[in-house]
Amino acid sequence: MLIVEQLNRVEEIGGNNYLYSYRMIKKEVVVPFYDCSTPIQGYGIEVERQELVNGVVVNIERDIVATISPYRHKVRELLKVLYANCVSPIHLIDVLGEYIDEYVIDFNGSDFIKVCTN
Repeated sequence: MLIVEQLNRVEEIGGNNYLYSYRMIKKEVVVPFYDCSTPIQGYGIEVERQELVNGVVVNIERDIVATISPYRHKVRELLKVLYANCVSPIHLIDVLGEYIDEYVIDFNGSDFIKVCTN
């Protein structure tokens, strides 16, 4: 897994500071293609929230969706939505669930497979 892009923000809630990190990650995914398998790049998102009290990290929460789409621009748009709305790791799947279901077809699209295998 490789971090491709990271967006950070700090929020103050109830006197505590929370550091949110939104990361686009890249990893190789093996996609079945006729009689063989084809390795391709897939992009996903990791969200991390660190709770800081007096500058000391007292709690870390993290969630990840390792592979969402082979199209970087689609995952980048989701990353920006998460960042803009300060989505916590706890709600990552709630927010991205429908997009993930929709984007899974990107790995099976015949046009995509043709491009990857030529």
